[in-house]
Amino acid sequence: MSTYIHISKKNSLSGSVTNLPASKSISNRVLIINALGGNQSELLNLSEANDTVLMKQLVNSTDQVLDVEDAGTTMRFLTAYLAITNQQKILTGTERMKLRPIGILADALRKLGARIDYLEKDGFPPLEIVGFNDQKTNQLTIRGDVSSQYISALMMIAPALPMGLTLMLEGKIGSRPYIEMTASLMRKFGAEVLVGDTVIEIAHQHYKSCRYTVEADWSAASYWFAFTALAIQAEITLPNIALRSLQGDRVIVDMMEQLGVKAEPRGNTQLLTKKDPLPEFSWDFSHCPDLAQTVAVVCAAKGIQGTFTGLESLRIKETDRIEALHTELQKIGAQLIETGSDWKLIPTQKLPDKIPAFNTYLDHRMAMAFAPLACLADISVENPLVVRKSYPGFWNDLKKVGFTLLENEAS
Repeated sequence: MSTYIHISKKNSLSGSVTNLPASKSISNRVLIINALGGNQSELLNLSEANDTVLMKQLVNSTDQVLDVEDAGTTMRFLTAYLAITNQQKILTGTERMKLRPIGILADALRKLGARIDYLEKDGFPPLEIVGFNDQKTNQLTIRGDVSSQYISALMMIAPALPMGLTLMLEGKIGSRPYIEMTASLMRKFGAEVLVGDTVIEIAHQHYKSCRYTVEADWSAASYWFAFTALAIQAEITLPNIALRSLQGDRVIVDMMEQLGVKAEPRGNTQLLTKKDPLPEFSWDFSHCPDLAQTVAVVCAAKGIQGTFTGLESLRIKETDRIEALHTELQKIGAQLIETGSDWKLIPTQKLPDKIPAFNTYLDHRMAMAFAPLACLADISVENPLVVRKSYPGFWNDLKKVGFTLLENEAS
């Protein structure tokens, strides 16, 4: 039995988004940093996303087995944290989590002195953290084109290592803004971090306590840019979000400027209104992969031909997001075609009279990326509860700006 949410078409939107979540990326990092600093800091406005709820529960848990469910950041950050703090734990998750690689991080931790065993398939969760021996080295070489979460995990534990840590990044470096975010947050908590083009240097030191307020999530805000882009008329206010941000996904402002959205700062809010779009769009998503699904749907529905690069990491997210996008975009007559090192987005010429329900593949971003199509047609989205991973109040916010939603079950 599957659950679906049906959204009635509405092409004129106005109102304030009241449930915009705090940044999940920042929240999960400060929870780890705070734990490494002895839990002495005051953390305000932590995200209510399920990933952060799990992190908050698990980082100081006394349980022997910790279930991260489908939270990739939580799995990776906890692996490093538990290893360096010499804890004996088992880390597990959903079946999809068991398909998401962690070998590069585990190998790096082993080189540092951690004892980590794979309980099922080598290189993948579940893991058993056995303990930590004396630090064996203070230098690691790691590929830059792997998940930035591996790099961030190693950076955050580096001050606790007796010899500190120098990370040398090889090859193309993806999601660099997340690395810069980690460094900036570490500095907020008193650590000195040197980040060069290919080398990150962190000495042995102690985190300091502080009072820290988490800002709103730009990844969540991106969906409201998409609603604005697809509506005929729109005036949407986003609260507690500033253009000066630690988050790389703030570039959604620049992307959507090309796709027909004007963002006007008003104090600590952003007012989104419509403007004329460009006929074609090209972007490298290497540093902001979480925005790709949202932008692809907007381009597809607005008749804007797109060229996307830097999507490789999407294959190892909550689902294979490239394959999922390819399949679901066909339901509106659009195509995402891989052509060597990039992907061509062929937009729809005309939306079909009746659009099949969109599958989410247990991926929160699939649900929220396709929801803005309700500005153009009645749509249905499968398994709407997936949004709790990052934006629990998403469907309620749709109601706030005027959408009518109906939830039901279908066999």
